[in-house]
Amino acid sequence: MKHAIRKTLGIVAVGISAMLATSAGAVEYKAVQLDKSKVTFQYKQMGVAMDGRFKKFNADIQFDPAKPAAAKAQIDIDLASVDAGSSEADDEVVGKSWFNTKAFPKAAFVAHQIKSSGINQFDVSGVLTIKGKSQDIKFPLKLVSQGGAGVFTGGFVIRRGDFSIGEGIWAKFDVVANDIQVNFQLTANSGK
Repeated sequence: MKHAIRKTLGIVAVGISAMLATSAGAVEYKAVQLDKSKVTFQYKQMGVAMDGRFKKFNADIQFDPAKPAAAKAQIDIDLASVDAGSSEADDEVVGKSWFNTKAFPKAAFVAHQIKSSGINQFDVSGVLTIKGKSQDIKFPLKLVSQGGAGVFTGGFVIRRGDFSIGEGIWAKFDVVANDIQVNFQLTANSGK
């Protein structure tokens, strides 16, 4: 009797595992809804917390939560679309000392590795390029399913000095801090 119960429970467990794997593998997030997505940043200027965002960016993803190692992701940000809180700040930050958007119009992140770190949580490694300088970065990513869409959220800290963001008189970090917190939320449609 005990053997029959164990065998039945084993068959049920295998069946449930197979159903979960099949249903998880059926979802792949592809088309990013830019109107429901955002890329923001926070920094300190003279010790005061400041917020900003980028109004224009493109994101290409192919992500199946059941197969994160096969995922692909790239985000290209139009640096001239920066909103740093005022038109004066926006004009300054696109200039040669900061983003130098005439020579370097875009920043890009390309994911090279995505690994599961828990239920709907992942570790992402890739390369961030700003002003022709590239750095390896790693950050946690969270996925929340909302109807037929997936909402991906994550963030990381960059040091502006590593990318020559703020040259000349801005190279010191006494007015504008070196650490910049970058956050993103990407909403993507699912498909089969």
